[in-house]
Amino acid sequence: MSVLVQPRLINDPAGDPGLYLDFHFGRRAILFDLGDTAPLSARELLRVSHVFVSHAHMDHIAGLDRLLRLRLHRPRPLLLLGPAGFVDQMQNRLGSFTWNLLNEASVDFRLTVQSFDGETITEAAEFRAREQYRRRGLPPPDLPPGTVLREPEFDIRAAALDHGTPSLAFAFRQSRRFNVLRNRLDDLGLPVGPWIDTAKQAMRDGLPDDQVIVVPGAGQVTLAVLRDGAFQSARGQHFAYVADAADTGENRALIADLARGADHLFIESAFLDRDRDLATATRHLTARAAGEIARATGVRRVTLFHHSARYDDYSGFETEMRAAFDHA
Repeated sequence: MSVLVQPRLINDPAGDPGLYLDFHFGRRAILFDLGDTAPLSARELLRVSHVFVSHAHMDHIAGLDRLLRLRLHRPRPLLLLGPAGFVDQMQNRLGSFTWNLLNEASVDFRLTVQSFDGETITEAAEFRAREQYRRRGLPPPDLPPGTVLREPEFDIRAAALDHGTPSLAFAFRQSRRFNVLRNRLDDLGLPVGPWIDTAKQAMRDGLPDDQVIVVPGAGQVTLAVLRDGAFQSARGQHFAYVADAADTGENRALIADLARGADHLFIESAFLDRDRDLATATRHLTARAAGEIARATGVRRVTLFHHSARYDDYSGFETEMRAAFDHA
């Protein structure tokens, strides 16, 4: 079964936060957080369609200027989403530059920015190159509570955690996925084409076996025929990204709601348990707390990141997390 998205941390565990989602079968990527992007090539950044920012502390958004610099004279749009007040922050960021060389003949790069309050997207705006990035208000998208992006093959949910300021955590959830067995299509005399996406969506929607799919050049076929071996079905991918967060009962409950049963949890752990007083004071998680959260949510795999620079050796983080995660 092929993998739709391959996630990887941008930096090592002591570096700036950032998770790059590489869409294996599309010229596209998504970013969770935007710290130091030096390890990402220009080509990789040019593939990014959406950036979901946990909060606007510098180590989570310092890479924005590089991303914008690469995109300014290219037509492909970009969407940024962050916590409450994020649209105003991005307006101020764009307003710090001089745009006098832009006019109606410029490549019309469009930047959409949205603010999410933990339940809904409350504010949206567009900034266009041909308008010298003046703010243009947009109606917020109509999405279910807790959802920040919905597409046919996946959705992304979010929650606002307490970090002294709202810090968003995110979960990518793929719809049930279907791989096409090319040899079975050949046996059925069915060509490859856009009709396959229609059939996949019909299966995701739970349409009955007698639902007819039109195949250009080959007539019609029912979902029953396709389900009988031509399309291989599997559970969709699910992974979660949890950046800076205090170790509170409410935060743990919100994380559990996003990450329960996830294939992979990426979770911050700034301190070891011996320094939990520092973790409490700065509203971060310890490695032990991260392991306890992972165990309680039943995730399959855990990756820690965002370790404090006070440590010379980071091997203890994995040991401490694993002791809590594997505890019977």
